[in-house]
Amino acid sequence: MSLAKKIMTWARIKSPWIIHFNTGACNACDIEIIAALTPRYDLERFGIQLKGTPRHADVLVCSGPVTKQIEDRLIRIYEQMPEPKFVVAVGTCACSGGVFKGCYNIKGGINAVIPVSAFIPGCPASPKAIIDGMIKLLTSLEEKESVKKDA
Repeated sequence: MSLAKKIMTWARIKSPWIIHFNTGACNACDIEIIAALTPRYDLERFGIQLKGTPRHADVLVCSGPVTKQIEDRLIRIYEQMPEPKFVVAVGTCACSGGVFKGCYNIKGGINAVIPVSAFIPGCPASPKAIIDGMIKLLTSLEEKESVKKDA
């Protein structure tokens, strides 16, 4: 692995940039995601920073079930993200469709449309659970990277 690639991988693990996307939630999980970014919980202490464009984001944080109306937009945002990219489903609705499962306009959870790297259940998921899920995702990426170095 080249030095530039090692530096890029290290930077992505130590300072991931996230983009938040609501696919049709009731807004309770959105409030908790934003709360996790406030100084009270301070998700930024782990180097995580909220970005406004998918072209600069490493992690797509989704809340809510995927509606038929939003499916194409979600796929477009996912495709605009640079590799390697990760998806975090926040809340029961994003994980499985939740209370909206079986509705005529619901496709299901986020994993019904795009691959998901981490699931954070809860209705709504608490800021502490969101932080824990993000840290576990970053830890798993760091462990995968150390396994590659050893091989």
